[in-house]
Formats: sequence, C-alpha cells, structure tokens
Amino acid sequence: MVATTDIEANVPPQEDVDLTDDQIQQLLLEAEARLRGSDTQIAQANDAASLRIPKLSASSTLEPYLRPSGEGIATADSAQLIDLKQKELANSLRSVQTKNSAKKDKATAGPDWFNLPKTELTPGLKRDLQLIRMRSVLDPKRHYKKENGKAKPPEFSQVGTIIQGPTEFFSSRIAKKDRKKNFVEETLALERENRRFESKYRDIQATKTSGKKAFYKNLQAKRTRKIK
Repeated sequence: MVATTDIEANVPPQEDVDLTDDQIQQLLLEAEARLRGSDTQIAQANDAASLRIPKLSASSTLEPYLRPSGEGIATADSAQLIDLKQKELANSLRSVQTKNSAKKDKATAGPDWFNLPKTELTPGLKRDLQLIRMRSVLDPKRHYKKENGKAKPPEFSQVGTIIQGPTEFFSSRIAKKDRKKNFVEETLALERENRRFESKYRDIQATKTSGKKAFYKNLQAKRTRKIK
C-alpha cells in the first residue's frame, strides 16, 4: 500500500480533454494515411527485390551457332548444335528388348500377384495339372467351366499345403495318415474306397461287347456248360 501511494504521488495529474467529432475524424484520417504510407514502402521494397537481375560473369560468353564462311555464306557449326552426350548415344549400339523378352526374364509375377515364382514343371506337377483339368470326370455331379483350346501350364504358380486353423473341430481336419502328397495319390486313395471308376469301366465294356462276337461267345459258353 505504501508503494502505490508513492507512485500516485509522483505521477502528474492529467487533464480531461474533450475532442470534437471533426478532430476525431481528422485523427483517424491521419492514422489511415500513415498505414497506407507504410504499405506502399513495403510493396516498393518487394518490387525492388523481385526485379533484381543476377550478375553475369564477363568470362562466360555464348558463341553463335552460325559462322560466316569465306564466300559470305553463313554455315552452322555441327559441334555446337549436337550435345556430346547425345552424340555418344547416337554412335553407340543399343540393345533392342521387346516386351515379350522382358516378361520372360521376370523371376516373379510382381507385387500385385504376391510375387508368385515361375512355374517349375516337374512330372508330379504336370500330373496334378492334368487331374485339375479332368476334375469334371472325377466329380461328375459338380459343374465346372470347360477349357477351350490347348491346355498350357501357368507361367507363375506355387504349390502349398492347406493347414487347418485352431478353431476348426477335429472331425473337419484331415488326419496325417489320410493326407497325401499330391492330387494323384488322393485320387487313387479315393478310388480304392468307392470303386467308382472300376464299376464305370465295367459298364462301358458291357455296352461295347453287347451284340458282338464277345457276347455271342459268352452265350455259347453258357449253353455248352448247361449241356455238360
């Protein structure tokens, strides 16, 4: 409280000055003029900085491409017209590479196809691919899309094993003794169980031999057995 009283004692009293409307308007105009003057000075300084031209060294000069000859005819200097790098590229031999050859050199199918490696066509894989194309014969009750034209192996492929998840029940999993190495072994194991191909083969042979020599010979053999 003592400090505040000392400061108030040292500050001289200020008189209240009443300004008219004209004086207030004049003060506002003067302040606006000062602001405009500072803005123009900043703009002039920016224009001067933007119009600065870099200094060129006197030693570096541009030589003209055209030179007058002795007969008064202007000729072009070929050494200055063509860049040295472009001249070297024109004189060198470039190996032409087609799109097909570039595709053949690719080791994988790319990141869009999960970097599948090139197909290594082993005898086992070839048999598996043949069985996949003949899947309509293996499972006649299911409809598959027909493949037209000559069958070709895929350019990029990979063989994997399906592993059951921990949430699947034991009855839906394949036991180790039933798991086979490839499709051919699975097909043979399935045939041993249902004998479907064997019965199908017998039906085909029966239709082929009916009404022919084999059918007549079988009929004669039955008759001779009855006579004996």
